[in-house]
Formats: sequence, C-alpha cells, structure tokens
Amino acid sequence: MSESISSIQTFDHDVVVIGAGGAGLRAAIECSSHGLDTAVVCKSLLGKAHTVMAEGGAAAALGHTDPRDNWKVHFRDTMRGGKFLNHWRMAELHARCSSECIRELEEWGAVFDRNPDGYINQRSFGGHRYSRLAHTGDRTGLEILRTLQDHGVHQGIHVHQECTALRLLKESDRISGVFGYWRDSGRFVVFRAKAVVMATGGAGKCWRITSNSWEYTGDGMEMAYTAGAELIDMEFTQFHPTGMVWPLSVRGILVTEGVRGEGGILLNSDGERFMFRYTPDRFRDETAASPEEAHRWLEGDKSARRPPELLTRDVVAKAILEEVDVGHGTPHGGAFLDIAGQRDAELIKRKLPSMYHQFRELAEVDITKERMEVGPTLHYMMGGIAVDGETQMTAVPGLFACGECTGGMHGANRLGGNSLSDLLVFGWLAGKGVGVYVGGLADSPQVLSDQVEKARRDAVAPLNRDDGANPYLVHEELQDIMNKDCNIVRSGDGLERAIAELNKLKEKASRIQVSGASQYNPAWHEALSLRSMIVVAEAVVRAALVRQESRGAHTRLDFEGECDEWGKLNVVVRKKSDGSMSVNKVERGTPPDHLAVIAYSSLDSLEGGVHV
Repeated sequence: MSESISSIQTFDHDVVVIGAGGAGLRAAIECSSHGLDTAVVCKSLLGKAHTVMAEGGAAAALGHTDPRDNWKVHFRDTMRGGKFLNHWRMAELHARCSSECIRELEEWGAVFDRNPDGYINQRSFGGHRYSRLAHTGDRTGLEILRTLQDHGVHQGIHVHQECTALRLLKESDRISGVFGYWRDSGRFVVFRAKAVVMATGGAGKCWRITSNSWEYTGDGMEMAYTAGAELIDMEFTQFHPTGMVWPLSVRGILVTEGVRGEGGILLNSDGERFMFRYTPDRFRDETAASPEEAHRWLEGDKSARRPPELLTRDVVAKAILEEVDVGHGTPHGGAFLDIAGQRDAELIKRKLPSMYHQFRELAEVDITKERMEVGPTLHYMMGGIAVDGETQMTAVPGLFACGECTGGMHGANRLGGNSLSDLLVFGWLAGKGVGVYVGGLADSPQVLSDQVEKARRDAVAPLNRDDGANPYLVHEELQDIMNKDCNIVRSGDGLERAIAELNKLKEKASRIQVSGASQYNPAWHEALSLRSMIVVAEAVVRAALVRQESRGAHTRLDFEGECDEWGKLNVVVRKKSDGSMSVNKVERGTPPDHLAVIAYSSLDSLEGGVHV
C-alpha cells in the first residue's frame, strides 16, 4: 500500500477539536464564538460519544433542592473525594462555574427534570453532601450531548465523522496539525491547524471488565504524550461500584449511581445491608449510622445523614469486592442492588427509565420487582494529560486538552456527577484558551512532509508484513495483564510483573500483522488502537508502582493507608528523548490560603450564601 504525500486529502482550519463528546463540543462552540474556523474530528458518528453513557446527572451547586448548598461546599466535597490531591485551581473553577454552565445549557434548550416549584431538580450522588445533580431521568448525558450538538451545528462548526486521529504534527515545538485516516476507506487525511484541542476521553478498553465502549483506547493521551506533553495522576483509575454482572455478554455495563441516589440499597448474599460496616472515619459525621436514619433522609428529612451506599465510589467498590472475597457475594460474583423494595414501580420507571429497559432487555430482570446483580467495573480515569488550570493548554504550545483525557481536576477519586460538569466547564475554558493563543500568533505553523510520511509508514506497517501477531490476541493479553496485576487492588510484586509482561507485549505488538487492505478492515483499526492502549497501560502501571501508599482509587496491598508525604506529591509521566518512559515524583506546592480554609472547614461555616 502506498500513497504519495501530495495525494493525501488535506483540510485547513484554525483549530481542530479531536473528540465529539461533551468536552469537545463545548470547546468547539467556544472556539467558534471567537471567530475561529473550527473543526471537530470524531472516531465514531456524531452523537455516539461516551458522554451519553453518563446517566445520573451533572453536579452543580444550584441550591434548588437544598438551599444550604453553594460552590464552597461543592469544592470541599470534591477535594475530600479526591483525597486532597486535586489541582486546587481546577477544582475551584469547576465548583464556581458549573452552575452557570448548567444554566447556559438550559438557555440552549436542555430539558432537565423539575421540582414542583419549577426549578431544576437535583438528586443525590455518592460523596456529595447535598442533592446536587441536575438530571434528565437517567439519560442526562444524552440530553447534554443533544443540546451541545444542536447549538454547535448552528455555529458553522465543521464535523469530520468516522475519522481516527493518529499523530499530532508540529513545526519546531508548536502544533501545526493532525494526521489521521477515514475508518471506512482507510485513506489518510491531514488537518492543518494553528491549535488542537484533545477531548478523546479515557482508556477503559485496556481492562476486560469496563463500562467503556470500543472508542475508549487512550488515543488522546498517547498522542499528547508522544508530542511532548506530560501525563499526571495516571495511577488513579476509577472502578465504578455498580456495573452489570450477569449475563456475561453485558458484564461491566454501567448501572447508574442514580439508582442509589433514588433509594437503592446494596445487599450481600445473606441479605445484609453491608455498607454500614464500611464507613471510613472521615465520613462518619456525614453518613447515616442506621437504616432508620438513612430512611428518614430518603423521605426528605434534611437533618438526617445520607445512606452509606452514597459514599465515594472507591469506598463502595472496595466494599463489594471484600464481600465477594469473604464469600458473601451473589451467585455471579457481585452484590445485590435493590430498589424494588424501596420505591414503587411507577416511580422507578419514571426516574430510571434507561435502567428499567436495560435490565429487562439485556438481563431479563424487572428492577421494579427483582434485585440487580452488580459489581465493580473500570469506568473512568482520573489521570491524563497535564494542563494549565486556567487555559487548559499543555506543555506543548498550541495543544489544549479537556474532559476525561486530562488529569488533575479529580485528584485520587472522582465524585459521581462531576464528570458532566467537568466537560462543560473545562471545554469552555479550553475554547477560551485557544482563542487567546491563536489570536496571539504572528504566523501560521507549517505541516512538515517528513512527519506526515513517517506517520503514514507507521500506520501501514501492519498491512505490509507477511506474518506476525494477531491484534485481537494481543489486546486480550493486554487486558489479562491489567486485570490480573493493575486492577482495583494492586501490589508491588504484581506491578513489577505487569511491567515485565508489558515489555514483552510491546515487542510482540511491534510485529502485528493484518491481512487484507485498509478498506473496511477492523483488524487494522485494532492494531492502530493497540499502540495507544499499550502506552497508556504502561503509564498507569509505572505510576502505580511509584506511588507507595493507598489513596482514593489507588489501593496497594503492600502500602495500606494514606501517607502524608504522598499527599504532597503528584506522579508525572514524560517521554524521554530515547523513547522510553520517565516517571517522576513532583512536589505539589502549598494550596492557596483561601482554598485551604474552605477545604478544611466545617460544613456549618460554608452553608448558605451566594450561589455563583
């Protein structure tokens, strides 16, 4: 297969946004509002982004359901949930700006569920002190994506669908474009651009049991890393406590936290509501001590404490895992999630329509009458591309990033619902940052033909081999390594073994062979995605080995508990000049005084006030 550089299809834009989820679309809308010629490149069809799988709601301190809520309490909850490893400024901006971003969505046509008084309704979620999630039933992500798409297309944004980005192009140190290919024809394409916004999501397909769809292969993280950007907090991978457990064909598919927010409880095989035994000391003043108090909270008693099922995701996931390990798991290796015994059938169907249909159609379970079997599933990556908190620009001039592919905002553990408001806030900030950067350029960077030719040769290499490894089998080996030694619980010996196995796998992956031509060739797509997945997997494993403590979503059996020293450090991954991976501990510095006061304050000092 050969194709001359001059024959490669080329598009010229001011800015290219890679990814058409909530973060990418919000960034594109903001770029367009600055008068920039803006394009969105998406791996799948427009509207199929992973944002639609965020079902429960978007966290924002609107104060509609509980007037005690405000941005300071939201910020405090976020920092506590992230074990105080969050990027302080990013967490502040998120808490301050999320409410305005929700109101903006509403102005653009988003339809949220309402309270009886007509204000946006807000439901409870794990780790949030008050009911804070603006939602549309259990289809909130879909509604947000629909709204952003409808608004964006009227701004003249160009959309390039079913196109996979493979390589960032640079002139000297600054971004000059993107090299990719059309998934149907296999033909290559170049996008010339003054700036690129990475909004590609996570890398859940590195693990076997995941709520993530096929698109989540870490493309953006790998491209940014290869181009010279840093990755941060890669050791923190979130396992959502409630994925579907049975049947095996749907194992890992998300069961929204909204089920627990609406009153669902977790039971072990003995019928015990076990979460009361797993409340950490730091949450004892905020979590119900008895089923009776939890029931009063559910009935609207604002003086009661919330149920322990709404603890942070790391706590709940590890509790389910421990119940299974000691022999109290369900027949298929999870826990029972019961809402049928807590709520009437019509309320369940109205509040959780997607969950009702999902279990009826995929598992033949009627959740209005029966318990669900659920268990931990790899759901989200707190780590990702390191960015400036104000502008979202990376260490590479002209390269910006937002959404799940970035790190820093969520620290060691993300609170449910913070992802959707994260997309809106940091997509907006990324667009603003691009506007300032492009406006300050004296000239347009040039695409260099030798970079394009190298990217093309690398992409077609699997098609030009007579023999070699099968990409699907290599992917399975990768998932086996990550499931065995870099899962929800880790150890130093296991992580060392994972590094050794990944080194062997990298050598095998360099010899992948794919039969046929590039047209309509899913095996070729798999081979190209593996390059990103292996880089991201290695970054996660190496960062996990370096962090010698247990904090949030990172649990080390050989280093139990949090260590004060490690609370002052981030783990940063860089690509060295020889192509190897460098992993370093970096001092976080002291937090701003005004934010430290809020983060460590009592709730009484923060309640009420202005909702910004």
